[in-house]
Amino acid sequence: MALINARQEQLADVAAGRPRRFGLSAITPESRYYWVRLLLENPAAATSLLFITLIVLLAIAAPLITSYEPNFVNPAVRLQKPSGDYWFGTDTLGRDVFTRAVYGGRVSLLVGAAVMIGTALVGSVFGLVAGYYHRLDTPMMRVMDGFEAFPGILLAIAIMASLGAATRNVILALIIVFTPNVARLMRGATLVTKRMAYVESARAIGMRDHLILRRYVFMNSLSPLIVQCTFVVAFAILAEASLSFLGAGVPAGTATWGNMVAEGQTYLQRAWWMVIFPGTLLFLTVMAINLIGDGLRDALDPRSRER
Repeated sequence: MALINARQEQLADVAAGRPRRFGLSAITPESRYYWVRLLLENPAAATSLLFITLIVLLAIAAPLITSYEPNFVNPAVRLQKPSGDYWFGTDTLGRDVFTRAVYGGRVSLLVGAAVMIGTALVGSVFGLVAGYYHRLDTPMMRVMDGFEAFPGILLAIAIMASLGAATRNVILALIIVFTPNVARLMRGATLVTKRMAYVESARAIGMRDHLILRRYVFMNSLSPLIVQCTFVVAFAILAEASLSFLGAGVPAGTATWGNMVAEGQTYLQRAWWMVIFPGTLLFLTVMAINLIGDGLRDALDPRSRER
């Protein structure tokens, strides 16, 4: 229906001699992609989206951007200030800070994306099942309450102490930490959606529960899940940096923003660039993802369009 209305508007413009609309102006409020227009018309969200795209491209194209290796040691140029040869300076072992910052973005973004996917899958399953089946609601959510009873960073440190320092273990630990939040969100959305008329109709005609959960309940709970996932990415990147800074995350020596800040804290007065540049990238990335999440929340919430 939305596509038909948009097509009718285009024909009416042509018949009236009005110029055809292109770009964002062609996406009308009746279109299913109107949220994209609202998101891109938000200056903070659009700027943040451009910045995150740049960071992702830098991380992917790291071998093409810099000729240095992230772990190449050259003591002859240790603690060099930022210059034309070393844009972000060098660290105590003579490694290029810019190269390590670009390669470190790979690990941080990988952890953030993997934690988001894992948390969305596991949390959605827990939330959908707990919200749809009343008998399973109490035991499943009490398990989630048990995980939430521990402070997130302490729970992650405890898991890392048990599993050992490795990137996959960081991902697993953070999935366990952030799953209860997504599960509670999906449970609440499921409790509301399962009482809707279309779900009752699907149940009345004999449709199986897994089809109802997948086609109707999950799809109609997708908007809040997408918004929550953006915040999970930001929190996961920040948590990975915190774990690496404390020595309980990615193995020491691996180029990550958290490890770089941890290595440079001792030399902050002598070599400020070892901390400032990776710390600034971490701060800007987390802030940009949060701003994108805020923009998505406003764009996907129908009530915000009325305001």
